[in-house]
Amino acid sequence: MKRLSVLAAASLLLFFGCSKSVSDKENVEEEVEQSMTEGRRCYSYEVLQAKLKEDPSLQKRMDAIEAYTQDYINNPGKYRVTADGTLELPVHVNVIYSNAAENISDAQIQSQIDVLNQDFGATNSDYNNASPYQSVRSGDIKVRFLWTPSNTTRKSSTTTSWGTNDAMKRSSAGGIDPTGLGTTLNIWVCNLSNSILGYAQFPGGSSATDGVVIDNNAFGKGSFPLYANFNLGRTATHEVGHWFNLRHIWGDRRCGDDFVGDTPAHDGANYGCPASGHTSKCSGRPLEMTMNYMDYTDDRCMYMFSSGQASRMKATYAPGGPRAGLIP
Repeated sequence: MKRLSVLAAASLLLFFGCSKSVSDKENVEEEVEQSMTEGRRCYSYEVLQAKLKEDPSLQKRMDAIEAYTQDYINNPGKYRVTADGTLELPVHVNVIYSNAAENISDAQIQSQIDVLNQDFGATNSDYNNASPYQSVRSGDIKVRFLWTPSNTTRKSSTTTSWGTNDAMKRSSAGGIDPTGLGTTLNIWVCNLSNSILGYAQFPGGSSATDGVVIDNNAFGKGSFPLYANFNLGRTATHEVGHWFNLRHIWGDRRCGDDFVGDTPAHDGANYGCPASGHTSKCSGRPLEMTMNYMDYTDDRCMYMFSSGQASRMKATYAPGGPRAGLIP
């Protein structure tokens, strides 16, 4: 079990940015065909520093959320969620486009919702590939993502690409304001700049910008213009994991702490599809959980959350948790 320090929460990420490792998106069709062999990269530290400067109270809120989360994990009986423990989560999708290709279809959105329900419900077809970590797999986390085409806002924009300053979340900046603050998962789908696949806001941030952002070429699964290595909808699974307070599995530093007891220490992010038996250089050289959704492997090589990660996510919407408003 990795050592936990509540004070370390001050250095945790508020936002996550994941890179496609390509220079730009001027030619979408050509880029979709690329293999993205360099894999995902993260701009987390720089974005975190900006957010801490904007809001000095953020550190204290994140410390409090971490202390609450650990109490929930250690004393789950204190926190009743629903009769059978299922969270039915409304999803609102905000699509911002500068051309027809970016105005993704309802079918593409539905394909992503299906992936989220499979991955969080442990019904994904590759779930049983998690050897040798079958004993700590999450099982059904009991989060059901609810979306219909009417829960979509579309907006044409002259902005051809968006950064990580949350402009897509504000109508005053040309974006779309969130719907159902505190009760709904908002997802913004747009063309992200600097090769970013997506980013998420952790619990504790401003409600006016709460949600996740996904690049339109990494959103969904199927016969859509998607990046070759990120075409199974796992970018959204990863980002929603952050939204539910999960950290990167390597703790965003060499042999760092992800605040989960049943994930092994990783000496860093993994990319592509690591060979079976890949071990960490951390103390004890544990076998790394490269198939975990919170690593940086390609979509086809990530297919499980751990039981400890499931508990951590559930803590966010238990009574008193930072997302308790999700329970009617």
